[in-house]
Amino acid sequence: MSAHLPRGWALSTLDEIRFDQSSGVDPSKFPDECFELYSVPSFEVGRPEIVVGREIGSSKQTVLPGTVLLCKINPRINRAWIVDDYTDRNKIASTEWIPFFLIKGLEPKFLCHFLSRHQMRDFLASRASGVGGSLMRVKPSTLEGYPIPIAPLPEQHRIVAEIEKHFTRLDASVAALKRARGNLKRYRAAVLKAACEGRLVPTEAELARAEGREYEPANVLLDRILRERRAKRGEPPAPDASGLPELPEGWVWASLGQVFQVFVGATPSRARSEYWNGDIPWVSSGEVSFCTIRDTRECISDLGLRNSSTELHPPGTVLLGMIGEGKTRGQAAILAIAACNNQNSAAIRVSEAGLPPGYIFRFLEGQYEQTRQIGSGNNQPALNKSRVQNIVFPLPPLAEQHRIVSEVERRLSLADELATIVEHSLKRADRLRQAILARAFEGRLVPQDPNDEPASVLLERIRAERAAQAHPRNDRRARRAPRKQRTRKTPDSPPARQTGAAA
Repeated sequence: MSAHLPRGWALSTLDEIRFDQSSGVDPSKFPDECFELYSVPSFEVGRPEIVVGREIGSSKQTVLPGTVLLCKINPRINRAWIVDDYTDRNKIASTEWIPFFLIKGLEPKFLCHFLSRHQMRDFLASRASGVGGSLMRVKPSTLEGYPIPIAPLPEQHRIVAEIEKHFTRLDASVAALKRARGNLKRYRAAVLKAACEGRLVPTEAELARAEGREYEPANVLLDRILRERRAKRGEPPAPDASGLPELPEGWVWASLGQVFQVFVGATPSRARSEYWNGDIPWVSSGEVSFCTIRDTRECISDLGLRNSSTELHPPGTVLLGMIGEGKTRGQAAILAIAACNNQNSAAIRVSEAGLPPGYIFRFLEGQYEQTRQIGSGNNQPALNKSRVQNIVFPLPPLAEQHRIVSEVERRLSLADELATIVEHSLKRADRLRQAILARAFEGRLVPQDPNDEPASVLLERIRAERAAQAHPRNDRRARRAPRKQRTRKTPDSPPARQTGAAA
């Protein structure tokens, strides 16, 4: 690898350039002392927290300005940053960070950019212990032997300046893209809200007056649906519309259980292999994610259908997720095929009532957060059949429902196209950022200067320092006294503010 290094560069390893000078500190022993705390959550904000000792619940490690921090937990999210002088407070870091203290001749930003590459992220993730998210961790020993190409110090400064020039432009573009993504999300919510308030398309009453014709208001539509339901299954419950806002002319409040049949699914016994791998689609709750379901991950057999309480629902049935603290509860989907469902979702047979499924689907999408608040439970927030039946929705005239669905789909399809462009652009920006870093650490971002002191001289100093630490001379007391004075802490006094740097 060294044969491919640019002129004046040298190859080292992360463990060779890492001098761990931190010492542990229990901030609770200094309850009134304010600390500049570098925690994992504060990384997401971009600034350390200023916290008094009594509010910090665990031991931390002392750090200095210029220390580069690499996160140990969930390495799939690349987190590296530099301790700065935001305040004159003592600086401490969570033990979830691996510190790289300042070394004379190594620019902290150069190291931080190196640690921010996706190659570093992937290397750490592949060697982490634990499974999933914050349970994944790497040890400092994981860095042993990991190669880092080091440029001469003046070239490091030039590289950092060039990286930051490119990143400044990229950051501005990414910020604009994220604003656009947020605006699209708000636009989507506004379309769904307007649709269910009668403000998206002309109402049927307005069109009928303009065209000089009669129309069927929603109360007549609802009466017809109820007559059919009474003849088959008795009187469905009417909703409590007290306190609800006034609806447009020709609209009426109704409940899902009043207008539609609602079913809760089931899972055939997993112990009976003959109940599975048949030709009847079966929807799990994870597949109910604001989409149209055209196929399913699993199918059950006719025997499984007959030996469980799940039912086969017709196309046009709207499914509503009922279980889960994550995103699942409150999400909806439309069946484009006949399918069964499991016990974690409710099946609302909209098409059986002769109404467009898209209207109820989009209503539930717009009411996602409110629907989630309906669910309650001791251990896991949940909806149930009764709560789903009691969900109240505004019912427009039938012809208006079709126009609303058509207009919503037109507008949201355009928003979806723009959202796809935004996401592709964000991924492209990330690829460009990594390409810049790749060129930087291959020596192709800025020109080399033959007058720069070679990086090999820096590495010789580092190795000499390590050798001195490993084999101290007889005068070690005299040499160690200043360091001991800088870092010693006692329970009776707060840690002294540290300003030194390793030479």
